[in-house]
Amino acid sequence: MSMKCVKAAAFALCGSLALATGSTVAQEAQSLDQLLDFVRQGQTTEARENREREQRFAAAKAEQANMLQEAEAERTRQENLSSELEATFEENDLLITQKQEALRERLGTLAELFGHLTSTAGDLSSNLEFSLTSAEFPDRQEFLDNLIKKMSGSERLPSIEEIERVWFELQREMTESGKVVAFNAEVAKPTGDKVEQRVVRVGVFNVVSEDGRYLQYVPNKGTLEELARQPSGPYLGWAKELVAATGEDGMKKFGVDPTGPTGGSYLAALINSPDLEERWHQGGYIGYAITAVGAFAFLLAIWRLIVLTSVSSKVNSQLKSDRANTNNPLGRVLKVHEDNPSMDTETLELKLSEAILKETPRLESGLTLLKIISAVAPLMGLLGTVTGMIVTFQAITIFGAGDPKAMAGGISGALVTTVLGLLVAIPTVLLHTIVNGRAQRIIHLLNEQTTGIIAEHTEGNLRK
Repeated sequence: MSMKCVKAAAFALCGSLALATGSTVAQEAQSLDQLLDFVRQGQTTEARENREREQRFAAAKAEQANMLQEAEAERTRQENLSSELEATFEENDLLITQKQEALRERLGTLAELFGHLTSTAGDLSSNLEFSLTSAEFPDRQEFLDNLIKKMSGSERLPSIEEIERVWFELQREMTESGKVVAFNAEVAKPTGDKVEQRVVRVGVFNVVSEDGRYLQYVPNKGTLEELARQPSGPYLGWAKELVAATGEDGMKKFGVDPTGPTGGSYLAALINSPDLEERWHQGGYIGYAITAVGAFAFLLAIWRLIVLTSVSSKVNSQLKSDRANTNNPLGRVLKVHEDNPSMDTETLELKLSEAILKETPRLESGLTLLKIISAVAPLMGLLGTVTGMIVTFQAITIFGAGDPKAMAGGISGALVTTVLGLLVAIPTVLLHTIVNGRAQRIIHLLNEQTTGIIAEHTEGNLRK
């Protein structure tokens, strides 16, 4: 029984060892002795592997120790090299200081000369950047910029050729600024097309193309571009005549931009100024309404003047006639007396007054409307002013008050409508005065003739 227990325990131990060492060995063991041999062999194998592992660890440790020694040696070498380089740097720095001092001593007064040369080259470069002569003589600024960069350092000096080139460019700029010359250049059109054209340069003030169009020089591109808007008036014709002129044609008129040497800002501002039609459009819908009202008032006044002039002519003819003609107000009033010669004075007076009252509205037709328009036109202009200021304040709210151009549109519209209102009101008041004077003259003539008729009729009745 005890042997059975021992065997069971041995099989259990072997099972657990078999699970630890591998199921393959446990499956191959056929007896306890064979299993014991397997366990002994496993212990032997593990001991050998442990020794091999220890040997590899020792070898790696030795290798790392060797590498550490090599790193420490390299650090020492680099520290020594750094010390040598620092010493060399200090020696070179001291040598540079000595060389610079020697250079300053040898330069003497030339240092001041080179300073003036650098300053002159800088000023000339700034002038040539916007000069119209650069369109004819390119690449000058590049030379000057390179020379300035070269002279800004202390290790290089300008050559004699470079100094003479600065003098030459300065002298050429002065000479060319007083010439009117023609040359071929590439011109960029407002449509984007580039064409080779013959252009005429008037000093450093203006450049015009062969078809009399004003051009501008673009410094950053180094090209000539035709202005999108050309100056109005006779300037284009003068420019065309100048381009077509020869040396034997004598003096020619030409519109010169006085700010040409500094970039032509005056010409740019002049051509960007709106013309009369553009200013009228700035008034917007209120400006259009004021214009329509003004045109209607003008046509109405002209029509009433024509009518009253015709009526006045007929009234004058009636004054020279003994018979009443009904084609004019006076004739129709006299017709009342002719039709009622035996009527009593009071009734005749009433009849004549009634006839005058019938003629008065036709004579004063349109006068009330002209008077209303003369009063309403400034109010419409004031309405445009208020709306323009509203637009201005909205622009200030959105863009701020730092950009005057953002506010210029509203202010311009406000002032244009005010001007349009006054332009309509003032002539309308004058036309109303003239038309009313013509009408009142005829009405006064009717009253005068009526009073005379009543007086003659009264005298006739008294003689009876």
